[in-house]
Amino acid sequence: MSTDTTPDTDEPTSTSGGGDDLLRATDLRVSYGQVTALRGIDLNVEEGEIIGLIGPNGAGKTTFANTISGFLDYDGSATYRGEEVAEREQIDLVEEGMIHCTEKRDLFGFMSVEDNLELGSYRRAEDVMEERLEFVYDLFPRLEERKNQNARSMSGGEQQMLAIGRALMGDPDLLILDEPTLGLAPVILDDISRGIDRIMEEDPITILLTEQNVTFAFKHSDRLYLLENGEVVRTGTPNELKGDDYIRESYLGG
Repeated sequence: MSTDTTPDTDEPTSTSGGGDDLLRATDLRVSYGQVTALRGIDLNVEEGEIIGLIGPNGAGKTTFANTISGFLDYDGSATYRGEEVAEREQIDLVEEGMIHCTEKRDLFGFMSVEDNLELGSYRRAEDVMEERLEFVYDLFPRLEERKNQNARSMSGGEQQMLAIGRALMGDPDLLILDEPTLGLAPVILDDISRGIDRIMEEDPITILLTEQNVTFAFKHSDRLYLLENGEVVRTGTPNELKGDDYIRESYLGG
């Protein structure tokens, strides 16, 4: 990349909304053998925020999501509720409200929609499960219409709704949505967008949203971090970053 287009990595525009950190990464570094995937990431997520982690394919967004969920070893620090992720079991993170909806969806294809949803709340009380199921069906009516259908026979967009619905069944405090719009048709993308809006209106939670679809992330995020080659090169609110020449020209079509 030539020097006139390389993003300025001076102090970020904005780093915090002023509340309590639910999740914090400090000088977070991750490598796959000799390949460095994350290079000194500093990022915080406060209670009630939607944080957008944006960037191109291969920037390290999914690596970050997998690391803070306890799937990958790391150097530096990654804390959830003030405690180091590496020192805890993944099931403990889930029980404490961290739910990860992965890029691969990880559905049980030969099981029904409703069975997949119920598995999302298997460590929750039965009354919570019923309440969450009603909420998810109200959020995504298509899932209720297909509740007896095997997950593998659904369209990609419907499977994405199911993956998000199953994550919501766990009654999350922190919902990690990894590339939820990847490959979706516009009509399904609109359904997912409306779903996120309704979640925040009716049952507000904290969300970390990783996205290649920068326009989608700008619409829903309170703050954003731009990740390139494993490094945070921009951070700020959507309004702040819309005025950034590099972001506008590289990611928002000028």
